Amino acid sequence: MSCKLRVTFVLPRTGEWPSGGLRIAYEHANHLARRGHTVSVVHPLWLMANPTGLDYVKNSVRYVLRKLDGHFTPENWFRMEPNVRLLCVPSLSERFLPDGDVVIATAWQTAEWVSGYSRAKGRGFYLIQHLETWNGPEERVYATWKTPLQKVVISKWLAEVARDLGESAIYIPNGLDVDRFPMLIPSEDRLHNQLMMLYHKAEWKGSEDGLDALRLVREKEPSVRVSLFGTPTRPKALPDWMDYHRLPSPDLLRELYNQAAIFVAPSRTEGWGLPACEAMLSGAALVATDIDGHREFAFHGQTALTSPSRSPSALAGNILRLIKDHALRIELAQSGSRFVRQFTWARASSSFQAALCERAILDES
Repeated sequence: MSCKLRVTFVLPRTGEWPSGGLRIAYEHANHLARRGHTVSVVHPLWLMANPTGLDYVKNSVRYVLRKLDGHFTPENWFRMEPNVRLLCVPSLSERFLPDGDVVIATAWQTAEWVSGYSRAKGRGFYLIQHLETWNGPEERVYATWKTPLQKVVISKWLAEVARDLGESAIYIPNGLDVDRFPMLIPSEDRLHNQLMMLYHKAEWKGSEDGLDALRLVREKEPSVRVSLFGTPTRPKALPDWMDYHRLPSPDLLRELYNQAAIFVAPSRTEGWGLPACEAMLSGAALVATDIDGHREFAFHGQTALTSPSRSPSALAGNILRLIKDHALRIELAQSGSRFVRQFTWARASSSFQAALCERAILDES
């Protein structure tokens, strides 16, 4: 496709802390830049429309400090293309954003702003990665789905939400970095009792359910080994038999995925579920909750073992089943890895570019 666009991604926060949602936006920005588009990524320090008094003073000071020290980018955990323009702005007021052909909201709060921008900022899009009622008032979150922005959703269940609301949405599954997460250790060569799980403080991530399941597994299999990773500091209640890796480097994360025989995904809801897919790419068998976001790739008995959410005992039962049944674990690990390899960034980026260019051409005609 020959069109060349000026594209602006509008994030809900600064990027110094890892986030799956931010990473998807950064990946799209990188791939569009490689395809010759002019790409900017905007990081706001404040999402409220009219901060007053002390909040305004704090935000102003924070803005000056961030501009000086540059600590608003993902440089510590994600590599950006050098020609992607990374901007830090005090708020998402239109005057702080560059003019362009396309402007893309990436969270419900940013959609409220982007839907009110003039056409000078570009045709409005809304990259929807979750139904974010966990992160905001339900009525405001749903209202952003009704804005005139063109919706792009990452999973089939989100496309169904759009249809139920009478809205059209373009379904573009996420891409995965196949080269970043190779299978270095064959599934059959891994310790059968080596488990891995993401730890997250958000209740909807289900980490407490997962920890309860792991404790139940430990009671039946005292030799089990567990590696956890996440962004918070190590929880004080974690037992000594659980290793915890805070903010692991890309190299360490790749190593942990390749050591894991089984990856546990206990979420109560997900837009998609990136860590589970990365573990599958790397050759781990998946034990996951049967939720909308996991149904993009976790099919019971085919690519994973699944169980109802909020049921640590059911989750533990599936983990124990794979610990004891080596043949099934290896079969699921191999079929799961083959399945998720279809979700390439070349595919996702081509579809995303096509959606942006088609809309831009329609607007010009």
